Amino acid sequence: MMTAPSRVRPIRSARTGGGGPLAVSVVAVLALGSTLVVLSQLPAEAADPPVPLGTAETFSVLGAETVTNTGPSVLGQSLGVSPGTTAPGFPPGLVGGETHLGDADALQAKADLSTAYGDAAGRTPFTSLPAELGGQTLTPGTYRLPAAQLTGTLTLNTLGDPAAVFVFQLTSGLTTASDSAVVFLDDAASCNVYWQVAESATIGSGTDFVGTVMASTSISMATGATLEGRALAQTGEVTLDTNTITAPVCDVVTPTPTDTPTATDTPTDTPTDTPAPTVAPTTAPPAVPSETPVPTPEVPGAPPTGPDAGVVVPPSPTASSPGDRRSTTESDRYRDEDLSETGTDAAPLLLAGGVLVALGVTTLAVRRRRGTRP
Repeated sequence: MMTAPSRVRPIRSARTGGGGPLAVSVVAVLALGSTLVVLSQLPAEAADPPVPLGTAETFSVLGAETVTNTGPSVLGQSLGVSPGTTAPGFPPGLVGGETHLGDADALQAKADLSTAYGDAAGRTPFTSLPAELGGQTLTPGTYRLPAAQLTGTLTLNTLGDPAAVFVFQLTSGLTTASDSAVVFLDDAASCNVYWQVAESATIGSGTDFVGTVMASTSISMATGATLEGRALAQTGEVTLDTNTITAPVCDVVTPTPTDTPTATDTPTDTPTDTPAPTVAPTTAPPAVPSETPVPTPEVPGAPPTGPDAGVVVPPSPTASSPGDRRSTTESDRYRDEDLSETGTDAAPLLLAGGVLVALGVTTLAVRRRRGTRP
């Protein structure tokens, strides 16, 4: 059995025309456009979050062995020591917050400090820097460097973000020369600057330093040095000499949703019209006779008797029929009662009169019969 040969249309190659190159170009453009759309929808890289300090956030100075002060130092926040229990030099030093020496609050703050230290030390990715920080301008991020030295001024540029975070990971110690400074190029929150120091930190005299210093061992501040932040030592002591430590600034404005109803959005025009109380009428309704007058049959020709004799009483307009003599006024009721009484008293008289008339008629008849006999 023979089968009809199938007709197969030859495939037209791109070289033979038919719009092949144009079709490939269109596909390429569409693919590129799709890729750009996908990339545009990818979330932007989130900024580094602040280092969580826990309860250690409320302390200006926190030491392990002790905290020693010389001169009129001023602490904007609390003072704590744990496991040590001493803080000589207060007073003359002043503490703006509370003083916790070897108590549960100081112990908890030291535990939270250990957690924050580990968080800052383990942050990645980081940018490696040379040891000298003076003269540099840095943008937000995490930086790692060996034993750091600050001579002069370190400038922190927040790039317009007041909540920008700066984390410095020092694999050794930190030392600043006299009269050095850390400054911001524009507005920033100083509470988002962290110094994780693997050994000890020494802040030179007259230095204006910024940030939370978390030293593994000890912290020493020379005469007249100031710190906008915190001096927190894990295992050693903190030494002060006529220093001022102010609370770091954290005035980051949190945007408030505009569509959230506020207290003023609540309608206050509650109807205040109170319906007037219903006042009962003071005029009593007309008295209803307790007894319903019983109509008395009227004797034809009988003169009216009683107190209303001679008074013509018009028929009641409320009577439903001519024979209805029920009265609706007081005078009618009195008249009906008089008629009822009169009719009751005249019955015996009428009966007696009838008897007398009958006897008289009988007597006359008898006499007439006797007079006519022979």
